[in-house]
Amino acid sequence: MAQTKNVDLRRGVFNKGQYEQVIDTSFSQLGVTSISASAENQVSVEEFFGLYNSLFYDIPPNGDTNSHEFLVKESGQYINFDQIAEEILALQQEIDGLRRDLLAEQIKAVELETGVSLTGSVNLGTNSTIPNSPGGNANLSTSNNNSY
Repeated sequence: MAQTKNVDLRRGVFNKGQYEQVIDTSFSQLGVTSISASAENQVSVEEFFGLYNSLFYDIPPNGDTNSHEFLVKESGQYINFDQIAEEILALQQEIDGLRRDLLAEQIKAVELETGVSLTGSVNLGTNSTIPNSPGGNANLSTSNNNSY
Protein backbone atom coordinates (compact mmCIF):
# COMPACT_ATOMS: atom_id res chain seq x y z
CA MET A 1 0.00 0.00 0.00
CA ALA A 2 1.23 3.47 -0.75
CA GLN A 3 2.29 5.64 2.06
CA THR A 4 0.72 9.02 2.40
CA LYS A 5 2.30 12.01 4.06
CA ASN A 6 0.73 15.24 4.98
CA VAL A 7 2.65 18.33 3.90
CA ASP A 8 1.92 21.62 5.54
CA LEU A 9 2.11 24.54 3.13
CA ARG A 10 2.55 28.04 4.46
CA ARG A 11 1.88 31.00 2.34
CA GLY A 12 3.49 34.30 3.25
CA VAL A 13 1.55 37.40 2.30
CA PHE A 14 3.08 40.88 2.26
CA ASN A 15 1.36 44.19 2.17
CA LYS A 16 2.63 46.87 -0.28
CA GLY A 17 5.03 48.44 2.22
CA GLN A 18 6.58 45.09 3.19
CA TYR A 19 6.72 43.87 -0.43
CA GLU A 20 9.00 46.69 -1.58
CA GLN A 21 11.35 46.08 1.37
CA VAL A 22 11.54 42.29 1.01
CA ILE A 23 11.56 41.70 -2.76
CA ASP A 24 14.28 43.16 -5.02
CA THR A 25 12.59 44.63 -8.11
CA SER A 26 15.64 46.28 -9.66
CA PHE A 27 16.35 43.52 -12.25
CA SER A 28 20.05 43.97 -11.60
CA GLN A 29 20.90 40.51 -12.93
CA LEU A 30 19.35 41.21 -16.34
CA GLY A 31 21.61 44.21 -16.97
CA VAL A 32 18.70 46.61 -17.39
CA THR A 33 19.27 50.04 -15.90
CA SER A 34 16.50 52.03 -14.36
CA ILE A 35 15.26 55.28 -15.86
CA SER A 36 16.84 57.29 -13.06
CA ALA A 37 20.20 55.53 -13.58
CA SER A 38 19.98 56.22 -17.33
CA ALA A 39 19.21 59.87 -16.67
CA GLU A 40 22.28 60.14 -14.43
CA ASN A 41 24.48 58.77 -17.24
CA GLN A 42 23.00 61.19 -19.82
CA VAL A 43 25.37 63.95 -20.96
CA SER A 44 23.92 67.46 -20.70
CA VAL A 45 24.24 69.96 -23.54
CA GLU A 46 26.75 71.95 -21.48
CA GLU A 47 28.83 68.83 -20.83
CA PHE A 48 28.62 67.87 -24.52
CA PHE A 49 30.06 71.18 -25.65
CA GLY A 50 32.74 70.98 -22.96
CA LEU A 51 33.74 67.58 -24.33
CA TYR A 52 33.47 68.83 -27.91
CA ASN A 53 35.79 71.77 -27.17
CA SER A 54 38.33 69.57 -25.44
CA LEU A 55 38.25 67.01 -28.30
CA PHE A 56 38.02 69.57 -31.11
CA TYR A 57 41.50 68.99 -32.58
CA ASP A 58 41.29 65.22 -32.06
CA ILE A 59 38.21 64.98 -34.31
CA PRO A 60 39.19 64.34 -37.95
CA PRO A 61 38.23 67.17 -40.32
CA ASN A 62 36.69 64.91 -43.00
CA GLY A 63 34.88 61.60 -43.01
CA ASP A 64 31.48 59.96 -43.31
CA THR A 65 31.13 59.62 -39.52
CA ASN A 66 32.84 60.95 -36.39
CA SER A 67 34.28 64.00 -38.17
CA HIS A 68 33.74 67.74 -38.37
CA GLU A 69 32.35 67.27 -41.87
CA PHE A 70 29.77 64.82 -40.50
CA LEU A 71 28.77 67.24 -37.73
CA VAL A 72 28.37 70.11 -40.19
CA LYS A 73 26.23 68.02 -42.56
CA GLU A 74 24.02 66.65 -39.78
CA SER A 75 23.57 70.06 -38.14
CA GLY A 76 23.01 71.68 -41.54
CA GLN A 77 20.19 69.26 -42.30
CA TYR A 78 18.68 69.86 -38.88
CA ILE A 79 18.53 73.65 -39.31
CA ASN A 80 17.73 73.61 -43.08
CA PHE A 81 21.05 75.28 -43.86
CA ASP A 82 20.71 74.92 -47.65
CA GLN A 83 17.38 76.74 -47.61
CA ILE A 84 18.84 79.48 -45.39
CA ALA A 85 21.89 79.81 -47.68
CA GLU A 86 19.61 80.17 -50.72
CA GLU A 87 17.62 82.90 -48.96
CA ILE A 88 20.84 84.72 -48.03
CA LEU A 89 22.08 84.53 -51.63
CA ALA A 90 18.77 85.88 -52.95
CA LEU A 91 18.87 88.74 -50.42
CA GLN A 92 22.49 89.55 -51.34
CA GLN A 93 21.52 89.68 -55.01
CA GLU A 94 18.60 91.96 -54.19
CA ILE A 95 20.89 94.26 -52.19
CA ASP A 96 23.34 94.32 -55.11
CA GLY A 97 20.55 95.34 -57.48
CA LEU A 98 19.34 98.05 -55.13
CA ARG A 99 22.88 99.42 -54.80
CA ARG A 100 23.19 99.51 -58.58
CA ASP A 101 19.83 101.31 -58.85
CA LEU A 102 20.91 103.81 -56.19
CA LEU A 103 24.19 104.48 -57.98
CA ALA A 104 22.38 104.96 -61.29
CA GLU A 105 20.09 107.52 -59.63
CA GLN A 106 23.07 109.29 -58.08
CA ILE A 107 24.74 109.45 -61.50
CA LYS A 108 21.53 110.88 -62.96
CA ALA A 109 21.45 113.53 -60.20
CA VAL A 110 25.08 114.49 -60.90
CA GLU A 111 24.35 114.73 -64.62
CA LEU A 112 21.35 116.97 -63.96
CA GLU A 113 23.29 119.23 -61.58
CA THR A 114 26.38 119.57 -63.75
CA GLY A 115 24.83 119.30 -67.18
CA VAL A 116 27.67 116.93 -68.09
CA SER A 117 26.83 113.59 -69.60
CA LEU A 118 29.01 110.92 -68.08
CA THR A 119 30.27 108.44 -70.67
CA GLY A 120 32.08 105.15 -70.34
CA SER A 121 31.22 102.57 -67.75
CA VAL A 122 30.79 103.01 -64.02
CA ASN A 123 33.59 101.25 -62.19
CA LEU A 124 32.58 100.14 -58.71
CA GLY A 125 36.10 99.07 -57.84
CA THR A 126 35.15 95.39 -58.05
CA ASN A 127 35.23 94.99 -61.84
CA SER A 128 31.46 95.55 -61.86
CA THR A 129 29.78 97.96 -64.19
CA ILE A 130 26.36 99.55 -64.14
CA PRO A 131 24.67 99.03 -67.47
CA ASN A 132 21.87 101.30 -68.64
CA SER A 133 23.00 104.26 -66.56
CA PRO A 134 21.29 107.50 -67.61
CA GLY A 135 23.27 109.51 -70.14
CA GLY A 136 25.31 106.52 -71.24
CA ASN A 137 27.78 104.51 -69.27
CA ALA A 138 29.87 106.54 -66.84
CA ASN A 139 33.38 105.91 -65.59
CA LEU A 140 33.59 107.13 -62.00
CA SER A 141 36.27 106.82 -59.41
CA THR A 142 35.95 108.24 -55.93
CA SER A 143 38.55 108.83 -53.29
CA ASN A 144 36.33 108.53 -50.22
CA ASN A 145 35.91 105.10 -48.72
CA ASN A 146 32.16 105.09 -48.17
CA SER A 147 30.83 101.57 -48.47
CA TYR A 148 27.15 100.87 -48.86
